[in-house]
Amino acid sequence: MSERPYTSRKPKFQRQYGKGGRRDQQSWRPPHEIDVTILYGWHPVAEALRNGKRTIRRLLATENSMRRLDEELGVPLSVQPELVRPDEINRLLEPDAVHQGLYLEADPLPSPSVETLSGERVVLALDQITDPHNVGAIVRTAAAFGVEAIITTARHSPAATGVLAKSASGGLEHVPFMIVKNLADTLNALGERGFQRIGLDSEGGENIDALSLRLPLVLVLGSEGKGLRQRTRDCCDAIGRLDMPGAIKSLNVSNAAAISLFAVTKAVMPGAAK
Repeated sequence: MSERPYTSRKPKFQRQYGKGGRRDQQSWRPPHEIDVTILYGWHPVAEALRNGKRTIRRLLATENSMRRLDEELGVPLSVQPELVRPDEINRLLEPDAVHQGLYLEADPLPSPSVETLSGERVVLALDQITDPHNVGAIVRTAAAFGVEAIITTARHSPAATGVLAKSASGGLEHVPFMIVKNLADTLNALGERGFQRIGLDSEGGENIDALSLRLPLVLVLGSEGKGLRQRTRDCCDAIGRLDMPGAIKSLNVSNAAAISLFAVTKAVMPGAAK
């Protein structure tokens, strides 16, 4: 391994060229067993570096990206960055990953629990939504609407890392994941704490705008193909739908999440949805 200093106004960067070989992304392990979060791309990495709750293990950057971090980030780095060539980051990621010259390894963020949720903001629950691109888009939307937490199951859910984090475009730093073994049991526990549990389904009984909504509230979204499972539906206080005036009556789950979060937030937190 060779090292060569890189001169910068703020942190002292070093060039460290690593060995080849694609990194194991831990994609087969359930989310609750992932012990390292992989982030890449400008927004996910920059937001993680700004997040004081993140413990950073390793940061790789190309020369151009490192200079941009130095000029634009505006916060001290908690880890010594390694200056690398773009192809070295390519080898650590899946093919066609758009890393923009930045790669970061960090500890997972702390997770809330049923007992620690404040109920002062909307909570989102995902019922076996498996596409990391969709979940990432939902996370980004959730961050925009100030969602307190996202509940997912330990199985049949993507880990909060890699593609999901890239799709979330930095939103992962603002909305914590609460990973549970059984969604129905968790919804029942939230109900005991006074949470209103609202499911979203294209065949729901009422338009979501017509429901009487209040905090604390958890909005439950079903999977891309099957929607809400029956036991999940049985744990909800009401099932709402999004009425569409056009010829197509259903939406991608991430788009449905955005519209329903706007409607719900406007109803329970009027000042926040202006």
